[in-house]
Amino acid sequence: MTRIVYNTATSLNGFIADEENSLEWLFAVESGEAPDHGAFMNDVGVIVEGATTYEWVLESTQLLEHPEKWSSFFGDHPTYVFTSRDLPIPEGADVRLVAGDVDDHLDDIVRAASGRDVWLVGGGDLVGQFFDIGALDEIQVSIAPSLLAGGAPLFPRDTDPGDLELVEVKRYGNFVHLCYSVDSDSD
Repeated sequence: MTRIVYNTATSLNGFIADEENSLEWLFAVESGEAPDHGAFMNDVGVIVEGATTYEWVLESTQLLEHPEKWSSFFGDHPTYVFTSRDLPIPEGADVRLVAGDVDDHLDDIVRAASGRDVWLVGGGDLVGQFFDIGALDEIQVSIAPSLLAGGAPLFPRDTDPGDLELVEVKRYGNFVHLCYSVDSDSD
């Protein structure tokens, strides 16, 4: 059964990107151990992200100049990018640029996942849109030992006390990894 999973890292005070929409702060943190990304990706059928996240990945990893790197990051998974602009696509990558409401594309995204999970990479507002329509099943977040003065929030939505249930806590060096099941219909 397809689950929609937000899996990301955040600063201790809840930012997924700094004020320049960069993740460089995260990669500067000594991580040591880390959750098994390969095992996570084995369950993923589709990747979904916003335009800001996508553009940062393209620029920071030079994927347009080196499209062969795409598969080492994302495998052969279809990737949906929510955007209102025409964005470049690395040669050979299965990137699908979509515009509009999440609800307008949800059936296509789930169908493309072929029974596997949908990985919501970010940003937080895009993930919030999935939550708003009751289509977010799990939040996995690794908390970095870093504080940012501002930036892109992890999850710019209010939740009710019954919306999130903690199902797992793990320590990876200086990081803590939390997993919550989401029940957006808990009212």
